[in-house]
Amino acid sequence: MDVPAPPPSRRRLVGQPLLYSISVFASLGVFLFGYDQGVMSGIITGPHFRKFFHTPGSVELGTMVAVLEIGAFITSLAAGRVGDIIGRRGTLFIGAVVFGIGGAIQTFTTGFAVMVVGRIISGFGVGLLSTIVPIYQSEISPPNHRGALACMEFTGNIFGYASSVWIDYFCSFIDSDMSWRIPLFIQCVIGAILAAGSLVIPESPRWLIDVDRDAEGMSVIADLHGGDPEDLLAKAEFQEIKDRVIFERESGEGRTYSAMWKKYKRRILLAMSSQAFAQLNGINVISYYAPSVFEEAGWLGRQAILMAGINAIIYLLSTVPTWYLVDRLGRRPILLSGAVVMGAALCATGWWMYIDVPATPKAVVACVIIYNAFFGYSWGPLPWLYPPEILPLTVRAKGVSLSTATNWAFNFVVGEGTPYLQEVIGWRLYPMHGFFCICSFVLVYFLYPETKGVPLEEMDAVFGEDEREEALENESERASLVSGSIHTNHQSISPPRVKRPNPASTGWELARMDGDAAREDEEDESERKAQRGTSSMSRLSP
Repeated sequence: MDVPAPPPSRRRLVGQPLLYSISVFASLGVFLFGYDQGVMSGIITGPHFRKFFHTPGSVELGTMVAVLEIGAFITSLAAGRVGDIIGRRGTLFIGAVVFGIGGAIQTFTTGFAVMVVGRIISGFGVGLLSTIVPIYQSEISPPNHRGALACMEFTGNIFGYASSVWIDYFCSFIDSDMSWRIPLFIQCVIGAILAAGSLVIPESPRWLIDVDRDAEGMSVIADLHGGDPEDLLAKAEFQEIKDRVIFERESGEGRTYSAMWKKYKRRILLAMSSQAFAQLNGINVISYYAPSVFEEAGWLGRQAILMAGINAIIYLLSTVPTWYLVDRLGRRPILLSGAVVMGAALCATGWWMYIDVPATPKAVVACVIIYNAFFGYSWGPLPWLYPPEILPLTVRAKGVSLSTATNWAFNFVVGEGTPYLQEVIGWRLYPMHGFFCICSFVLVYFLYPETKGVPLEEMDAVFGEDEREEALENESERASLVSGSIHTNHQSISPPRVKRPNPASTGWELARMDGDAAREDEEDESERKAQRGTSSMSRLSP
């Protein structure tokens, strides 16, 4: 297949500078919902906020915090379809605009009902962003750096959370309603920056090729490889993506949710489980209600927000080692070690609250910091990396939308139930989430395959699906032959089966195989001509 000549590129940044610039900018999308997760944790304990909303109870607070997840759940389900129709970049733009509108409604709220509406609208934007950003990041990243770039993206999320906590702390010194309106307004500013920037970043090359905009897709790939449209690696990557798209079309592989579920059920369940346990492992007990947790342990008022801010800085720093480790250690060791330490830290938190001694406040801070640090290193970033990399291009957007919807569904359950459970079961809440950490360890150990360094187009080999498909085809052929020999005396001749290229073969290898085959054909033809010439000479000779 000929590689199309890309249109002249107008981008000044190419190669790794372009890749890292896109990654940093895309991280604004996850910065937004990280900020939104943390901003409410500080303002709900402020005196002016509580006075304005007439001292809301635990159910009202839980609703204001967690209702965002309802909006996020709805649009995360729709984001897969939207991302396939208008592209990754267009979905990013719409998500940023909607988020900004929701932030404005929250900032200028007149009461509880308006605040809830604003939170839901912001949730609509968060659902789109949290689904499309991981897809976009995975589709522009090379296999050997895909994990690191996705983890850098999660660091942007935690930077948003940490920023919101410290903004809450400094604004708590303002003696008016501006102490909580300013933190909410900052959401609008960041949303506007993201919306403007999404108009200039390149579209995902895999989406462009999938919708037959090959020249544009090749242009983006060439820019990511250094800007040279004749670069052999860029051409090989284009060829590999295009071959995969053509194969999926010719095989009649469906793109509906039902077809996806039928063929890729295992992958979908793994993707959904990673996001479910990211919430069941207890992070939002800390993220949404960190000051409340510290108040429960004995830190009061502004001191509780300060402790949450210190915890957020350590949480942020803990995400950095994973940049280096994820593409060296792999996904499984990080998830397994994180689950063990997180479970131990949560159980220790509950125990210190149970014995309630003078050392309890400091001990709880230490346990929460340890928990947050290991979550930031493991179950924080990897559930956003794993789903888009294990799902094929045809259903990637839809599959990731299901996994992200799972995140927001469990996010809502935890966010809504935590204030109530803190009152009813107290210290037992933390060992309960520790138990889920143990469950996540078992799940990863027995069911999660390693995906380190595997190109997206070759993920079928990781799940053994090529071997299963070939075995089923061979079994079908044998059954056909046996059936033919029983019911008829005629010899049954099966048509030759076109064998699918090995997914472990890269574009380079496929190109080499095609070249070898062509040379063999030329040699065979030369031999046949030589034989015909010899035969003719023998017939002419007396």
